[in-house]
Amino acid sequence: MTRFESQIKTIQHPASVVYDKLSNFDNFSAVLPADKIKNWESDGDSCRFEVDGVGPVGLKIVEREDHKTIKYSSDGKVPFNFFLWIQLKEVKEGESKLKITLDAHLNPMIKLVAKGPLEKFIGILADGIAGYNY
Repeated sequence: MTRFESQIKTIQHPASVVYDKLSNFDNFSAVLPADKIKNWESDGDSCRFEVDGVGPVGLKIVEREDHKTIKYSSDGKVPFNFFLWIQLKEVKEGESKLKITLDAHLNPMIKLVAKGPLEKFIGILADGIAGYNY
């Protein structure tokens, strides 16, 4: 298992507001940078889309902990299985911290090729969530 972690980001909104946005994929695409994402499809608990420079991504929500954590796993045809989770912590009223972690099952060859795009994807996702005006 290979782990990728985002930088800890500050969000100028309560964790409950951010959680409500991210715990339903029908709302999730709004936090992603439109110039990096295409072919978005969602049914609430799962989604599929393409990330420029990364390729197709499929996610499904597998666990929610109100206002703290949302856990996702790979879904559909993806080149490898992975788990992704978003951690939120309200540090003071109206301000939260965000961290994204991705654990991927990568063989050594895929790891060489996928490391850069996965780090890029985690960064894009963290920046998009942190920069969104909730």
